[in-house]
Amino acid sequence: MVPVTYPPEPWVLHGEAQASLWLVDAARLPPSPVRPVTVRGRAVVGTAFVDYRPPGLVYHELAVAVLVRRGWRIGVSITQIWVDSPVSREGGRELWGIPKEPATFDSPTSAHDDRGPIAGLAVATARRGLRLPLGTSTWQVMGAALARTPLRATARVAPLRAAWQVNPAGPLNWLPARPLVSVALTGLRLRFGPRAAGPG
Repeated sequence: MVPVTYPPEPWVLHGEAQASLWLVDAARLPPSPVRPVTVRGRAVVGTAFVDYRPPGLVYHELAVAVLVRRGWRIGVSITQIWVDSPVSREGGRELWGIPKEPATFDSPTSAHDDRGPIAGLAVATARRGLRLPLGTSTWQVMGAALARTPLRATARVAPLRAAWQVNPAGPLNWLPARPLVSVALTGLRLRFGPRAAGPG
């Protein structure tokens, strides 16, 4: 097998995304290396379909992230994620411990893997929105250590009417019926990395 090569960190990516926030029973969450932030037993979860475009790597992504805390710091842990790029998959795993899995995207908002459909998203056209800065850190397991990687982005953010269609027999069947809120991110510019030195 020919090794997959990928760009060094940081990655600067561009594209568009449709994202939703959910309140989920914490007992239903996938395993996370860091304690989730909970409110009355419910955790905050974000899901997003992302369409990355030139300049930078070009691929599609479906990501699930849980709001977590480590000491006084708040961040996210990516618990499930699928991409249609071997370069993105190998780079994400080896640079930052992100558990990327392969998937096929029938459209930028519909994904399936070799076991069947994962999820799809029907959206109504969003308004133009405001350009905002976005930032957090991810905490992921890398071997026996915990890796913290900063994420910084800017995007035009607008409210979005979105309906998720989740395969009831698939890996996202733990999501509730409807999200709390959904947004469209256009003109997205995202800088991921470099991974923070020292302990997470």
